[in-house]
Amino acid sequence: MMVFGCQSNNTQVDSTVTFNISESSPFNNGVFQGWGTSLCWWANRLGYDETLTEKAAALFFSEEGLGLDIGRYNIGGGDDPEHNHITRSDSKVPGYAIGFDGNGNIVYDWNVDQNQRNIVLAALRVNPNLYIEGFSNSPPWFMTNSGCSSGAVRASDDNLKPENVEDFAKYIADVTLHFRDNFGIRFQSYSPMNEPDTNYWPAFSDKQEGSRFSPGASQSNMIIATRNALDAVGLGDVIVAGMDETSIDQTYRNLDRLTAPALAALGRIDTHTYGGSMRRQLKGKAVSLGKDLWMSEFDSGETAGGVNAGNMRAGLYLANHIILDMNGMQPSAWVLWNIVDSHKDSTFTAPNGSRTEANKSLNQSGGIWGMSMGDHDNKEIILSQKYYVFGQFTRYINPGDTIISSSDGENILAAWNRETGSVKIVALNKTADAKTIYFDLSSFGNDLRCVSVIRTSGAYNGGEQWAEVGELVLSEKGFSFELPGYSVTTFVVE
Repeated sequence: MMVFGCQSNNTQVDSTVTFNISESSPFNNGVFQGWGTSLCWWANRLGYDETLTEKAAALFFSEEGLGLDIGRYNIGGGDDPEHNHITRSDSKVPGYAIGFDGNGNIVYDWNVDQNQRNIVLAALRVNPNLYIEGFSNSPPWFMTNSGCSSGAVRASDDNLKPENVEDFAKYIADVTLHFRDNFGIRFQSYSPMNEPDTNYWPAFSDKQEGSRFSPGASQSNMIIATRNALDAVGLGDVIVAGMDETSIDQTYRNLDRLTAPALAALGRIDTHTYGGSMRRQLKGKAVSLGKDLWMSEFDSGETAGGVNAGNMRAGLYLANHIILDMNGMQPSAWVLWNIVDSHKDSTFTAPNGSRTEANKSLNQSGGIWGMSMGDHDNKEIILSQKYYVFGQFTRYINPGDTIISSSDGENILAAWNRETGSVKIVALNKTADAKTIYFDLSSFGNDLRCVSVIRTSGAYNGGEQWAEVGELVLSEKGFSFELPGYSVTTFVVE
């Protein structure tokens, strides 16, 4: 690692960034819980193979990789055995419930879903402190109006039969208990709904992704039933989260439509940020309700003017969204959607006979959702530049840190550790031209001494990935640094 001397006080700077410790995250007692990914659906697709399983655990959950702190485990709804419409290989998630017996009791098959379990058990081996949240995309198919786990016949209709609300909640509780006692997997929270106030989820589609629960009574009943079912089996410590709406504004509005008992049963607000802009309003509402707040799902295939997902511009698009979410809402967690979202497998044939995965390109052209692609032919996980950009956040801002505000909420994310006094700063340069920034650290007192600099920039081939650029010695109460064009730079100030 190269060591740089102090920057001159006369260095020409383009802007100055200041920090405000008093404007810090109000959630989880101000303590950040971490970064994560949904395990849906990639774990169901990769976990059949030991090599891919171990590589995924190392790349995503170990300290040598992204060091993710959270995994959201999808408990599937299965599907009618006579259906063959789910052609997307990763989203055909088995369900543990296979029907009712003659007395109306749920019948279980605990041998299914081994692939997803293999991934989470491998993740726990490299990160024993992994926070695991369970969530459902669909109730078991036989509890639905359509008889299909892809959604209702009319996507604007609720799909869970009203008479099966408590049965679905019991399914959630039974699976949560069985996972703890038999698989050694402890769900610390459970979200029973996924993007419920939408018309995205029609029956007989190519994937199992969601189930509509109308705002108000329907969502309230599901939250209350889940709380009651967990309590009934001695799982009172498992938080009920929700509602995992697709947009910030829907979450903000639909919280007001929950009944008082549902609000009391709701232990944490989870929101996706695919749409909406009311970040500060949602933060304020969560504070007024006395609830913790997570950003529980986002991603995009956007390349932001770049050539493909291997280009830095796609990573900067994601980084910009992370910073907007983290500064606007200051949630106690930020969780990515499907971290491996594309697969090449020359042996896979879909139920309809299609062999699209055999023809899949691994060059990430046009951008990809997720940060990587599964190469099943060669047992490899192909990384994009988005992976390294995400790591500029996940490897340095850790559980126990506190998210604080800065004077540049669009390009800077900052965290401060109250115990160690260290400061972590992630800085974006979304333009082609270099910029020199002065970071004024006077609000942190006089104990800060040395700054480590880590950077990701350029294209995947020929660019930088977590490059240790150097160390700076503070000049007076801050430092200046030139951010190259199209770069993400992390500063760890000890």
